Amino acid sequence: MKKKSLLAAVAPIIFALTPQIVHASESTPVDTGTTAWMLISTAFVLLMVPGLAMFYGGLVRTKNVLSTMMHSFVSMAVIGVLWVVCGYSIAFGPNILGGFAGWSNDYFLLKGIDDAIIKGVPEYVLAMFQGKFAIIAPALTSGALAERVYFRGYITFIILWMLFIYCPLCHWVWAADGWLYNAGAAGVIDLAGGLVIHVSAGFSALIVAIFLGLGYPKTPMAPNNLVMTLTGAGLLWVGWFGFNAGSTVHSGLDTARALTMTQISAASGALTWLIIEYFKFRKATALGFASGILAGLVAITPAAGVVLPFGAIILGALSSVMCFYALTVKVKLGYDDSLDCFGIHGIGSALGVILLSFFIRDSWMQNASAVSHKIWTVWNQLTIQLMGIGATILFAVVGTIVICFIVEKTVGFRITAESEKIGLDQSIHGEHGYGSMQEY
Repeated sequence: MKKKSLLAAVAPIIFALTPQIVHASESTPVDTGTTAWMLISTAFVLLMVPGLAMFYGGLVRTKNVLSTMMHSFVSMAVIGVLWVVCGYSIAFGPNILGGFAGWSNDYFLLKGIDDAIIKGVPEYVLAMFQGKFAIIAPALTSGALAERVYFRGYITFIILWMLFIYCPLCHWVWAADGWLYNAGAAGVIDLAGGLVIHVSAGFSALIVAIFLGLGYPKTPMAPNNLVMTLTGAGLLWVGWFGFNAGSTVHSGLDTARALTMTQISAASGALTWLIIEYFKFRKATALGFASGILAGLVAITPAAGVVLPFGAIILGALSSVMCFYALTVKVKLGYDDSLDCFGIHGIGSALGVILLSFFIRDSWMQNASAVSHKIWTVWNQLTIQLMGIGATILFAVVGTIVICFIVEKTVGFRITAESEKIGLDQSIHGEHGYGSMQEY
């Protein structure tokens, strides 16, 4: 009796400490380890949105800090709902319109995935993980329109941009029947959104900046809070581990590789930017360090799953060099990409998408050839990467031009000169970011 009592007492403890495979149905097991990692990654990616808000918010003038941060935060609500209603279906449903986009009635309002398990992970988790990508992508473009657009115009812009640019691109690159996903021997390589997010947002930001016209440099714009910007960059660095490593939809060797390459490239980018500033200005700035972090991160985003540490160092360093000089060109050309979305996200990630072809690990090459039964070469992959870049830029540029005109002619886009002078915090939101402080 004592043995039976002891067994009854310890059995629940043993059961609780033993790794479990939970069954959603008799035939479809849930891998709790991978699911746990994907839940954490989903939270990490969402953390990047307040990180982006802080990064951008610290760079604008005091009178626009809240409005700028709201551009990032409101995407969490607007795109968060829209993704569930139809975004997930457009991005990951079966081909329609000749492969231009996807659609599945089961994905509409996520009504058909309640019991679905994919790769051992509940599809709800995968849908929410991808939904966080959809939230941050249009929020990135807000860096090009800071301080000079109507809030209603911005919301209209991100809705149209997500539906008609982001979701189709997502389908091309990541959906199982997407045309870029199936191009060549291994498809276009874009682990976590080099093309889908950063190149598309970066080049769209350039179009928006040109469309809206100048704020800076006609009006000097000193950052209001570099402490907040640096903190935001740190949050982005942390969140990026979920961004890249979570995109493996795995919890094992591939995940470890993606996380490691992300760390290496971010560090390389930040260090390179400091070295450039030292030789050019004899100073190391906090803003430069933050910019270098982002340059390294956007370059490794498409490549984290395929390159080795040496490649991650090179990509991070080259991205910093290219992005640094892209920001100097902005002043010479006179376009107002206020917070350098194009100069960092567009340029840095495009560089990573292209150059990753030269740093791919041998094991990945061999596996790609074995799976596709096609001959894989660096030059073939480079051709596919360039095709992906070209299609993404063309589609984002043309689509953004159309969307800008639609927004301007319907709800209005560019704020009035008087409201711009007062500041968007007061004129649009009726608030001040720092109590009663105002800066004109």
